[in-house]
Amino acid sequence: MVDTAVIDTREKVFAGILLTSLAYLLFSFQDASIKLLVAGYSVWQILFFRSVTILVGCTAIGGRPLIRQSLASPIVKPMLLRSFIILSAWLCFYTAIEHLQLAELTTIYFAAPVIVTLLSVFILDEKVPLIRWVAVLLGFAGVYVACDPARLGLSVPVLLVLAAAFLWALSIVLLRKIALQERTLVQLVLNNGFFLVIAGLPMLWFWQMPSLDDALLLAGVGALGGLAQFMLFEGMKRAPVSIIAPFEYTSLVWSFILGYLIWQDVPRREVFFGAALIFCAGLLIIASEHFRKRILPISPP
Repeated sequence: MVDTAVIDTREKVFAGILLTSLAYLLFSFQDASIKLLVAGYSVWQILFFRSVTILVGCTAIGGRPLIRQSLASPIVKPMLLRSFIILSAWLCFYTAIEHLQLAELTTIYFAAPVIVTLLSVFILDEKVPLIRWVAVLLGFAGVYVACDPARLGLSVPVLLVLAAAFLWALSIVLLRKIALQERTLVQLVLNNGFFLVIAGLPMLWFWQMPSLDDALLLAGVGALGGLAQFMLFEGMKRAPVSIIAPFEYTSLVWSFILGYLIWQDVPRREVFFGAALIFCAGLLIIASEHFRKRILPISPP
């Protein structure tokens, strides 16, 4: 009969894919909300409100025991390192977000899944089958067809997004190393506690009193970011990063939809061709995993 461990592994991988895809959907809504906010508020203030909202939610769930467990966790130092890297990525990304369209921003940023796959080989020693490389490159080709980032040139905003892509990829690989060592709520507390301290200092210079509508939007950014982080951390525990990396490309589809709904950006024909390639990349990963598990040797009764 088929080994139950094989079935459990396959189900964990599919759960990781689903959680990661949902996380990137929420991140897309978060980024669109932040693009609305950066016109009137500094990146520091947005990150500060985001961190406060996430920490309030974590404390409401876990209470004081969660805070004590977080401070005593063995992953404090590696989590702080990852938090510093991802904070640098977000500062680069959200500084550029005011100067580029959401679709352009997302397109350039999608060098990240390719970098994630490369780093997973050298840092995590993951064995990446050829079909996963094909899926990653197919997804990146879809991004290129959709937006043709070569037309944007190497302006400062473009360079900032490229830097953000590399830093984000590095943080994702480090997250895979950390995720299995501690429960997700502890990781959320450590991650956003670091952001709260760092983003709180510039508030002396950048603070602006938000209106009620903006305050609700800032809180919404925190709620979206917190849920997205939770799903991403949980997804990382269930599947190798080389499997889930191509599913980050799904954010491109959401960015075009949100760009149209909020800013009336009408996608070109190439966008639909690119989205089809991205969709095929995701299906390729799912089908390859399903087929690979089905042809595994049958264990003796």
